[in-house]
Amino acid sequence: MKIWAHRGCSQRYPENTLLAFEKAAELRNLTGIELDVQMTKDGELVVIHDERVDRTTEGIGFVKEYTLSQLKKLHIYAGDGPCQSIPTLEEVLDLLEERLISGDLRLNIELKNSICPYEGMEEKIVGLVHRRELQNGMVYSTFSASSLAFLKSLDAQAELGILDTKASDCLYKLKGGCGASAIHPFWKCIDITPENLLGYTVRAWLSGHLYPEKPTGAKLELMSLEAQGITDLFLNEPEAYVI
Repeated sequence: MKIWAHRGCSQRYPENTLLAFEKAAELRNLTGIELDVQMTKDGELVVIHDERVDRTTEGIGFVKEYTLSQLKKLHIYAGDGPCQSIPTLEEVLDLLEERLISGDLRLNIELKNSICPYEGMEEKIVGLVHRRELQNGMVYSTFSASSLAFLKSLDAQAELGILDTKASDCLYKLKGGCGASAIHPFWKCIDITPENLLGYTVRAWLSGHLYPEKPTGAKLELMSLEAQGITDLFLNEPEAYVI
């Protein structure tokens, strides 16, 4: 089973922060890190899961209503750790570049464009990745099949994963020509037989506990998930599964 850090090490550290990504990058047997990208009012790429800032910062309102400088004034508290801020995608690439280039870590960029259709997001992300020559370490994913198809037109070699809740809905989108080579369903919604998933990369995501909730100490039975056809897992506490 391949293990990815979901929003970084997001059980023990604030999700989608440089601190959570730094802790994930320290895990030597980790396949990769997943993160979420939104766009600011002034067109900057920032890493935050929700379309609104309310849950993870003391701010109120939509990410798209803030300029980057305004977002950077918001705080993400990390307990005894240093206070964090919403990072730009560029800052995350600065942090992870060495391991991405070496090939021992990958990055899954989820485009959060199914609720707020950010104009120009695909071009900005692909352009940034190519300028830094990091395309070999990237996987792009989104719930939007049309967005994935557009990404494929920008980079024919891009590795794409289509998101949805049910595995069957992911596979339906994939077969519709969005260009994806992998499906990203919810881990409890594998509604296709393992035989029909053979040959597909199945990266399953969990919601689960997030910082500042305390770790539960429970662990998943990976063998039973593999038996369902899951090849990869996005986990909030990857450090419980890899060194």
